[in-house]
Amino acid sequence: MTSNLFCGYANAINWLQNNLLPCPFKKFTGIDCPLCGLQRSVIALMRGDFTESFKYQPATLLFIFLLVLGIPDSRFNFSKKPIVKKAAYVLTLMVVTGAYLYKFTSGRL
Repeated sequence: MTSNLFCGYANAINWLQNNLLPCPFKKFTGIDCPLCGLQRSVIALMRGDFTESFKYQPATLLFIFLLVLGIPDSRFNFSKKPIVKKAAYVLTLMVVTGAYLYKFTSGRL
């Protein structure tokens, strides 16, 4: 039972790796967008490779945190602590912008 579950999970990861969505921004401009690497980062995270995930997109864990924070909020309207959500949005934007600027200035695009 456990091996079937693991094989199914491994097959799902392999399928995701082989069927990545192309980035339309990069396709039209030839330049990476600020979120390029997010899909590969999520796949690395699913494999348990946090270092590789961070190398692909440093803001992946923040995006997951926002998703986890946002789903119950939209469903149950937990608007009592909007400062937490705003701070998470600002931090995520800062990390995405900083990583993109680093990638752009270091010539890794």
